[in-house]
Amino acid sequence: MYAQVIVDIVHERVARTFSYAVPEGLSLAPGQRVSVPFGRRAIEGVVLSLTETCDLPPEKVKPVTAALEDYPAILPPLIALAQEMAEQTHAPLAETLRLMLPAQMRGGRVHVKTETAAALAVPAGQAREAAANQGRSRKRSLLLTLLLDEEAHAVSELSELVNDPLPALRQLAEAGLVTLAEREVLRTPGTPLRETTPDPILTGDQEEALSLMLPGTRDGSGRYLLHGVTGSGKTEVFIRLVRDCLERGRGAIILVPEIALTPQMVDWFRGRFGPVAAVLHSRLSAGERFDEWRRIRRGDARVVIGARSAVFAPLEKLGLIVVDEEHETTYLSDRHPRYDARDIARSRCGREGAALVLASATPSILSFARARRGDYRLIELPQRVLGRPMPSVEIVDMRRELDNGNRSIFSRLLAAELDRCVEKKEQAMLLMNHRGYSSFVSCRACGQAVKCPDCDLSMTYHLGGGDGLLHCHYCGRAEPVPALCPACGSRHIRFFGAGTQKVEEELRRRYPGVGIVRMDIDTTSGKDGHAKLLDEFRSGRAQLLVGTQMIAKGLDFPRVTLVGVVAADMTLNLPDYRARERTFQLLTQVAGRAGRGVLPGRVIIQTYKPEDPTILTAAAQDYRSFFTEEFQRRRQSFYPPFSVLTRLLVESPSEAEAQKTAEALSARVDALLNEHPIWRRKVLTQIVDQPGARFLRGKTRWHVLLKLAAGPDADALCAALTDLARETRDALEGRAEVFFEYNPVTML
Repeated sequence: MYAQVIVDIVHERVARTFSYAVPEGLSLAPGQRVSVPFGRRAIEGVVLSLTETCDLPPEKVKPVTAALEDYPAILPPLIALAQEMAEQTHAPLAETLRLMLPAQMRGGRVHVKTETAAALAVPAGQAREAAANQGRSRKRSLLLTLLLDEEAHAVSELSELVNDPLPALRQLAEAGLVTLAEREVLRTPGTPLRETTPDPILTGDQEEALSLMLPGTRDGSGRYLLHGVTGSGKTEVFIRLVRDCLERGRGAIILVPEIALTPQMVDWFRGRFGPVAAVLHSRLSAGERFDEWRRIRRGDARVVIGARSAVFAPLEKLGLIVVDEEHETTYLSDRHPRYDARDIARSRCGREGAALVLASATPSILSFARARRGDYRLIELPQRVLGRPMPSVEIVDMRRELDNGNRSIFSRLLAAELDRCVEKKEQAMLLMNHRGYSSFVSCRACGQAVKCPDCDLSMTYHLGGGDGLLHCHYCGRAEPVPALCPACGSRHIRFFGAGTQKVEEELRRRYPGVGIVRMDIDTTSGKDGHAKLLDEFRSGRAQLLVGTQMIAKGLDFPRVTLVGVVAADMTLNLPDYRARERTFQLLTQVAGRAGRGVLPGRVIIQTYKPEDPTILTAAAQDYRSFFTEEFQRRRQSFYPPFSVLTRLLVESPSEAEAQKTAEALSARVDALLNEHPIWRRKVLTQIVDQPGARFLRGKTRWHVLLKLAAGPDADALCAALTDLARETRDALEGRAEVFFEYNPVTML
């Protein structure tokens, strides 16, 4: 028997299977990880298939060294998914197979955690008699009494009742009364398991949604877009669909866009389903991620909650994938191989006969357009649960605030509402979608902003323990604030704009003694950082929560009565055709955090453009009007979904190499279009230029940007452009990197 193995080396030159002989007595299966000789070293690999014949002479076929597990680590549907991704992204199969496994499994870096457990080695009656005959050793007597239930108890558990029990247990083991053994301990992240909570009574809208969705989820044909206003009870619909899956012996995956949402979602699902719910995301420790993955793979956990990468969870008998807050761009991977978790979910559901539910209060323009076209069935929840009203929303014109002499980051209305909220012991949330203290540092003499030496972007000022530093939010570089302008030598260095740190500082100045929580990347970077801060706010120990977009979606705090948007224009002015869509989504979502309990909610949006239609429709929570206007604007400007944006992105440490490669790529694209006139007609625009950031992470960037008319011919051209990117990258041999991007997340 021969094993066809993909070795764990990401390189085009070895992007194929290698044949290895299966030694006598070793049983292997497709998807199993193995150790194999490769050149002069041993390397890990994945068995793709087993054959009875091999084209090579027997003496040239080396044997498999060992199986790394006694079960297939990658299920057959996930092998097929990895192969599909490798073809679509033109990445080596070894690279897409890595997505199917926790990174900690590679290289044997994770070990099974064990603990010492004690159990009786004799019948309970004999142990009871021995306990009475222990003489002066009360510790041995007590330990025997504790073990009379004939269950194995961890020594750490016994130490809570008996001081330093191990020496006494060893004496009892030597006497043949007790056995000591090592047993495996699973590291379970998140909140401790608690008793299951009862089901709430469904609203009429929820019952109708379930009646429409259950037939399609049961036969695996359902493709749904669940559009419900904030607070309409979409999560309860998910829970009922998942329960139906479990009752039919199938499992479910629930994707959330932010790690910040994971603790809350895990708590809800564990509260209803107990230990069958598992969690997967990048902030787990190596051991926790490994153990959760194994619980899923063994079938002990049948509901998986997690961020983007959880779509690859090794769940057998998959029945349902839910993509919550489906509009979020965090479902798009910005690293090679670049993938969209929503597309992966759709592909996996089709392959495994599972249903797909996309859900959002503010669906993406593309998803809503697909629902109107019939690709998804649109299900709507137009009312909040229990008949609770939507929050009242007021827009404050910050231009008038300046005219009236108010230079604070808070308008007079928002300041007054914060005072009222604090006085009444209610809770408030403030959105400032920029972390740090000041947005940028600039010279008043020449107007030059201080930029990162490795990135063509302004650095942000952060307060620290002592003197503050300038930080680059793209490469992580930190530098002191210059005393003199790097451009003109002037001493007139000033700080401009505001970030979450500045908002927090102002709140602490105004409300001394009041609990305040700040949530951004800086405060949530540690293990369980999100969960600890959210628990502080949920428990009421903190009254005010300030944060970036991570607080804007999905969170449910019944005592929040006030939401303030400090700077609504921040995303509206981004140089991106999706700026209006993202602004509408952000404002609508954060407004939905107010008034989710018995007390009504109020939202205050501060802006310098109060007349902007995007802000007006968000304030009115009017998705349909926004969609109609934005859809028409994109039709007129030929933006997606009426076109496809693609780019060949070039990165190189050498400025000359990047430009030269981009210009050569553009010429090759022209030649390709001349060979296929039908493709030429699909190209609406073609630009060779430097993107939004000329430098990023120490590399010069150029791109060839093409806008294509959507359709099958555009798909064929995209495949050819992907091949072109790969061929160019291979030919450059490391002098430059070339990536193909389909509807790129950012133009930096």
